[in-house]
Amino acid sequence: MAAETFEFQVEARQLLQMMIHSIYSNKDVFLRELVSNASDALDKLRLEALRDDTLGVDVSDLHIAVEADRDARTLTVRDNGIGMSYDEVVKLIGTIANSGTATFLRELKEAKDAGAAEGLIGQFGVGFYASFMVADEVELLTRRAGESQGTRWTSTGEGTYTIETVAEAPQGTAVTLRLKPVDTEDGLHDYTAAWQIREIVKRYSDFITWPVRMVPEAATDTEGEADPQAAREPETLNSMKALWARSRDEVSDAEYHELYKHISHDWLDPLETIRLQAEGTFEYQALLFIPSHAPHDLFTQGHQRGVQLYVKRVFIMDDCEALLPSYLRFVKGVVDAQDLSLNVSREILQQDRQIQMMHRRLAKKVLAAVKDLMAGSAERYATFWREFGRVVKEGLLSDFDNRDAILGICSFATTHDQDEPTTLKQYVERMKDGQEHIFYLTGESRQAIENSPHMEAFRAKGIEVLLLTDPVDEVWVEAVPAFDGKQLRSVAKGEVDLDTEEEKQQAADEREQRQQEYAGLLSWLTEQLGEQLKEVRLSTRLTVSPACIVSDTHDVTPALESMYRAMGQEVPRVKRILELNPGHALVSGLNKAHGERGGAADLAETGELLYGMALLAEGGELSDPARFVKLMADRLERVL
Repeated sequence: MAAETFEFQVEARQLLQMMIHSIYSNKDVFLRELVSNASDALDKLRLEALRDDTLGVDVSDLHIAVEADRDARTLTVRDNGIGMSYDEVVKLIGTIANSGTATFLRELKEAKDAGAAEGLIGQFGVGFYASFMVADEVELLTRRAGESQGTRWTSTGEGTYTIETVAEAPQGTAVTLRLKPVDTEDGLHDYTAAWQIREIVKRYSDFITWPVRMVPEAATDTEGEADPQAAREPETLNSMKALWARSRDEVSDAEYHELYKHISHDWLDPLETIRLQAEGTFEYQALLFIPSHAPHDLFTQGHQRGVQLYVKRVFIMDDCEALLPSYLRFVKGVVDAQDLSLNVSREILQQDRQIQMMHRRLAKKVLAAVKDLMAGSAERYATFWREFGRVVKEGLLSDFDNRDAILGICSFATTHDQDEPTTLKQYVERMKDGQEHIFYLTGESRQAIENSPHMEAFRAKGIEVLLLTDPVDEVWVEAVPAFDGKQLRSVAKGEVDLDTEEEKQQAADEREQRQQEYAGLLSWLTEQLGEQLKEVRLSTRLTVSPACIVSDTHDVTPALESMYRAMGQEVPRVKRILELNPGHALVSGLNKAHGERGGAADLAETGELLYGMALLAEGGELSDPARFVKLMADRLERVL
């Protein structure tokens, strides 16, 4: 097939121009990305060969080769791994659209510093394109295992790229870079120098389980001519020692960090490293990492989650979801089991008793590590919770066995402090004498919650309230009954009585009198608004606002009702309760007018307006906004 030339999309061109013009300070990492991709290709070939006897490939000497040509100023990284078909090249290499380019560019522009920018390239899976930081032209030659024809992809990183089918190509992938001139001020080293290649591979890729071999340039004779007959013994540059199989004192933090970057394709160091070695009837080793930032697709359906699974150092799969619960899907790492079958499938893993044991143990280990982080470093814990708190709280719904441990590492915004979140343990320690419950309120934002009428009595009494603004908060608070023996209770549900026993005795007569005084109005309004409301009653939670709407103690909230409907679940409409503040002039005036004029039409409209204002105050939606506006306009016109 003749070579075809294609144009990069606009966003792809922008990205490549950023690469070419050095948005990253450390250009050496291009070689790490290429070696990492080659290692993945070798893993995939060995696994494919184990599962498919008819593939007919030689896996006796799988390796990565790095070849430099000083005169031609080229550097080639080749592997004899799985390779790619023509269609795969078009999909994976021919366009960057699959890597979320638009999102990448937007977040890149928003990055505050070079460190933040460097963290994005691996996160969005565009590591291959780091080659354009050091090369004027990149050529990729590949042939998929089991196929007869190969594919060549070439680009200068400007506006176009070419793809063609080639009759002969070795199995695997070779990436050849035509290097830019050396410019140490711009971070462009001599990447054809053997010592430079050796140093970069040792620093970034020493732990790669496949040999990374450097093929020396041909020796020269006395007249400086290359001697093709001279021996060119390749030099293995990496130790190939699995870090998870070595003792803790044999491995530096820098080596752990490089393994994390290789696994996650992240350019930033992990927030925490977790080691686990299980011995006995079922042996396995685990090396897990908590990232320092959340991936951009953490909450999307296509997010790849799970750690890498090995069996006796043999790579089995890249994203083994069975090893960790969904709410820990951000954790990266390696688990190496000794007693599993090499031919294990995802379906088998879901039912395997040993995998289930590992799943439980690894989850507990990660939660314990976060607890240690919480106790040891407030700053690092704050980073963890800012990045992953929202997804961790999903575990309160799905992991009953670890619910207490999850609650123990949660923190929440609170009325106690404008800036610092609080743990439930800290909340309980600050509870006032006689306070029996942990109070909370859910809403879209802190500002909306703090301005809610439901908060008035709590603010007046100085009682702390948790401010819950994540969508998942609407759900888990319904499923978690208590913490440390203290019931969790919404300030927007049920009746609220914050008075002490002494205050209750003093106010008993007054409350009884008010109840009798307003009985007629309450009964009449309940009848008038019966289609929308379950009941109208006097409030003990309001100090400023005339009215608010609350749910019964065990009813679902409107927000949760809407979430269920959005998910396609039919739920019956729940009628709520309108509470009136008898100390507000509007309510006392309405009561007086009702006593004098009974159920006059204008009083019915006033009751409807009162209900509408209470609904809007909590962020609710009116069933008939046009009618509400008309009633309000008519009432204002009469006043003026």
